[in-house]
Amino acid sequence: MAAAAQRLLAASTKIVGVGRNYVAHAKELGNPVPKEPVLFLKPTSSFLHAGVATAAVEVPEPLESLHHEVELAVVISRRARDVPEASAMDFVGGYALALDMTARDLQSVAKSAGLPWTLAKAQDTFTPISAVVSLCFPYSKSGVVGGSVPKSAIPNPDDLELWLKVDDELKQKGPTSDMIFKVPFLISYISSIMTLMEGDVILTGTPEGVGPVRIGQKIKAGITGIIEAEFDVQRRSRTFSA
Repeated sequence: MAAAAQRLLAASTKIVGVGRNYVAHAKELGNPVPKEPVLFLKPTSSFLHAGVATAAVEVPEPLESLHHEVELAVVISRRARDVPEASAMDFVGGYALALDMTARDLQSVAKSAGLPWTLAKAQDTFTPISAVVSLCFPYSKSGVVGGSVPKSAIPNPDDLELWLKVDDELKQKGPTSDMIFKVPFLISYISSIMTLMEGDVILTGTPEGVGPVRIGQKIKAGITGIIEAEFDVQRRSRTFSA
């Protein structure tokens, strides 16, 4: 089961981000509350898998910091196109904890110029995500560190609490019940625009409290009572690799 679950995430073709899906977060950045989902794409090359000894969020030159955004990630189990909202949860293979790391300075420049957010959202290591341990991993109230969460462990994705700390200082904490657009609607809406493939990941938005994390700091984040993950932050080394 664990190997099959690993292959599910490994098969991912894209990451679909949902922006401004929490009212308080939209307002803290001075953005209007959306009337329909705000979508953006991230490449799977931006994944940073938890539990790897060398796993670290990389801050590229000349940036000095990135903004943290803790999110519930939905992992799609099979091809989904034009899915009715009533059937949407049948296409959920599991959940994971994810961070949508954002170069806020670059995003602000892009927004003011009416340009895409690619430079701010899509760089290597900008999507830290918990590894998929098993879609049938037994639920433990003590939590599962560094793994994904089987669908059965989360019967209601609207009844979770996300949190994030930087150097053990709490920065973000909020319930997924505050999402403007819920998981079934997001799956239905996104699949009406683009086909979701096996292993694709939907980042469902972040609660308020986003802010900078700097080189040398440590991020710890979790879904209360279910899962935690940790990531160091370091300067990106531009070393060629084929």
